[in-house]
Amino acid sequence: MSTATAPKVAAAPTPAADPSTRRNILLVFAGLMVTMLLASLDQTIFSTALPTIVGELNGVQYMLWVTTAYILASTIMLPVYGKLGDLIGRKGLFIAAISLFILGSIVGGLAPDMGQLIVGRAIQGLGGGGLMILSQAIIADVVPARERGKYMGIMGGVFALSSVAGPLLGGWFTEGPGWRWGFWMNIPLGILAILSAVMFLHLPKGSQTKPRIDFPGMVLLALASTGLVLTTTWGGNTYAWDSPTIIGLIAGTVVAALAFIFVERRAVEPIMPPHLFKDRNFNLTTIAGLIIGIAMFGALAYLPTYMQMVTGATATQAGLLLIPLMAGLLITSIGSGQLVSRTGHYKFLPIIGTVITAVALLLLSTMTAGMPVWIICAYLAIMGIGLGMCMQILILIVQNSFPLREVGTATASNNYFRQIGASLGSAVVGSLFVAKLTSLMAERLPAGAGTAGGSNSFTPDLVRSLPSAVRDIIVGSYNDALTPVFLYMVPLVLIATVLLFFVKEKPLATTLDRDAAPAPDSAAAGASLSR
Repeated sequence: MSTATAPKVAAAPTPAADPSTRRNILLVFAGLMVTMLLASLDQTIFSTALPTIVGELNGVQYMLWVTTAYILASTIMLPVYGKLGDLIGRKGLFIAAISLFILGSIVGGLAPDMGQLIVGRAIQGLGGGGLMILSQAIIADVVPARERGKYMGIMGGVFALSSVAGPLLGGWFTEGPGWRWGFWMNIPLGILAILSAVMFLHLPKGSQTKPRIDFPGMVLLALASTGLVLTTTWGGNTYAWDSPTIIGLIAGTVVAALAFIFVERRAVEPIMPPHLFKDRNFNLTTIAGLIIGIAMFGALAYLPTYMQMVTGATATQAGLLLIPLMAGLLITSIGSGQLVSRTGHYKFLPIIGTVITAVALLLLSTMTAGMPVWIICAYLAIMGIGLGMCMQILILIVQNSFPLREVGTATASNNYFRQIGASLGSAVVGSLFVAKLTSLMAERLPAGAGTAGGSNSFTPDLVRSLPSAVRDIIVGSYNDALTPVFLYMVPLVLIATVLLFFVKEKPLATTLDRDAAPAPDSAAAGASLSR
């Protein structure tokens, strides 16, 4: 398989498959929103519940795995779903992914300990990766790139909604019927999503020939991804960086990555085709997306815990305090999508967005234990505004760089690296945070302070009940452990800003032609693709 660089005029563009009317597209889109909501909610829903969960199960040392297991599993599956969708069609895969997600929810909901809880989260992630990537690819199947911006913007809005609704629901479940309802609620919503797909989703079929699946590539990619996340999760925390375990993981990750590259160069249908990396826009937006993933998930994973421990907010209040971030992300995501669809211009949006995100991270690094909550909320709103201008636009740039027959593979590969950033963000921030917190607690707390389980068993309610002298030490330790991490991410996000200046703004296609090459960088070529 190879990319084309010249416009193709022989093949006539095809209509948007069966759901060609606006009404049918909207019905399909509504079903996709339900599945996107399911997948994105489960990245954040347990953030406010984590302190209570690990306190009840006495497992703070496993806290970051409740988030990381889901993200890692979904990351591994992204390229698999993307490639298989291009080869065999997306509808059956979509229904299978939802079913797997429901199964993981059942396992997690019945979990008696942290081990089974993490297994349930991993199974959810195996399905959740398909929900995210197939939703984005299905939109590309039925909506031309020029009109796709407004739909992608709304998808970003759904993600924004989940970024707040997840912690809020997690907090409400924790204080009400119990945190396990964060799993149980997925079952009726998942069934609804399956019914929607069966009734309304009519897509172009994949290749009629027997697909040649790249199983070696899938295995090697899974090994490399797992090794990378385990290294960042355990390094400097569970194991010393120079320990045999970490050195072995690093060596194994490098070997698996090199073997993956070797296999992909020779595979008939590689799950991550090497020719994707010959496209400049793909490379630039992929690196920028990875950096944004580090910043976003590194911040979101532990801000609710910070709110509860430092500001004294309840689990529900911690979720509500993230509303400014959601509002900023929602407004700019939808607004930027509408702007792109109307003007056809998009390059400037992620550049401005990354600058704003960097400013927000800098402001978050100045938080103190006594800072008014409204100031923290203002900082979060600024971060939401920046992120909303970046996320979905970067995906649109990638989709516009390749023909529709490869859109699933290209979108999945780009999302893979963004999710690797999310895994790294959660793992690195979690490792730095937990290691620093443990050190500060041991250093500052007087002997015999705390609980029988030590600092591992601190919950927000317990901390609020402690004597003020001990409580102040714990609150100060949480603040001093987390805020420096935000400062570390500022130069990283500014690197993404510089990279995005080199993106080439290609005309957005206005038709659906599965075999047409992407438009070259000229107004004339853009005109040849218009209706």
